Amino acid sequence: MPDSQGLFARALLDPSARVPGGLLRPDGAPATRRFDIYRNNVVASLIDALAESFGVTRAIVGQAFFRAMAGEFVRAHPPRTPCVVDYGDRFPDFIDGFEPAGGLPYLGDVARLEAARRRSFHAADDGIADPGCLAGLDGETLLGTRMSFRASTFIVRSPHPLWSIWRHNTMDDSSPVAARAEDVLVSRPADSVLLHSLPPGSAGFLEGLSRGDSLGDAARRCHGVDLAATLTVVLDACAVREIVPV
Repeated sequence: MPDSQGLFARALLDPSARVPGGLLRPDGAPATRRFDIYRNNVVASLIDALAESFGVTRAIVGQAFFRAMAGEFVRAHPPRTPCVVDYGDRFPDFIDGFEPAGGLPYLGDVARLEAARRRSFHAADDGIADPGCLAGLDGETLLGTRMSFRASTFIVRSPHPLWSIWRHNTMDDSSPVAARAEDVLVSRPADSVLLHSLPPGSAGFLEGLSRGDSLGDAARRCHGVDLAATLTVVLDACAVREIVPV
């Protein structure tokens, strides 16, 4: 027996697909016009959801380009859950491979930053570590200390000047764009999601901490990282859940 629900779902996202069997007008003919209206509304609603979640990406490329790109994504990647607010996690990867956007190689990373902001906003609440517990630690104990991050903390790495691009498109900032790669820390100290520019090399250091490395081990794997500057950023951002001196 054919999968009628599956056929119906696939037809919704394929404008070339025929009306699924059983959808009839009162006169018994296929309900083509009504189904086309419903199909267009479904696709338009999903595009609207992406436009809401990826507003900065949309502003960079313009409304018409964004909706055309989002339409291609919707048809290739239908929702996997009934929660529309979660839709679009694969959109940044799709943008990376979307040939018409090839002239903006940083666009996928901008979308990743927006996706991280959304995940941070909806992440579970958990505790915030007291940075005062680091005061007075001797060097050996400090380097043996481990940290865990809050559920609302994310690191977005990019080979492009992502922080500068974000700043220019959200803060009306006309300062020069950095001539280097920039990584961004996403945190949610309270009800608002905040973004923080990370010092060079610190993203790899923080990823080491998230895997369970001590401060010393993570620093040794990331030669040249400014340990003091990096810790200042993450602690001021309320990004750390627990600090465990050893």
